[in-house]
Amino acid sequence: MAKRRVGILISGRGSNMASLVEASRAPDSAYDVVLVASDKPEAPGLAWAADHGVPTFAKSPRGIPKAEYEAAIDAALRKAGVEAIALAGYMRLLSDDFVAKWRGRILNIHPSLLPKYKGLDTHA
Repeated sequence: MAKRRVGILISGRGSNMASLVEASRAPDSAYDVVLVASDKPEAPGLAWAADHGVPTFAKSPRGIPKAEYEAAIDAALRKAGVEAIALAGYMRLLSDDFVAKWRGRILNIHPSLLPKYKGLDTHA
């Protein structure tokens, strides 16, 4: 059985991403992480991913229209052959159009409940 090709979007140090990558390397894993992408080119998680052999993509959204930024992320995911996306501490709101393109294949594993509850202490 072929493993599912997963892309992970991050915005920071990538602790959840690192756990997903490490789990993907288990012999019985159902997925491979084929790309880690970020809206912050300086995100520490990108360096961790690269050091562990995972391809990365980074693009700052500053100064460009949201649709153009999301098109760049979408293109990078598709070029890498991503079949499903994990949002692992990705701190940007994605447009309805982007989410619709990945409907049924995108999962937010971060506990944030944006936009209703902002910040890192969501559950409080």
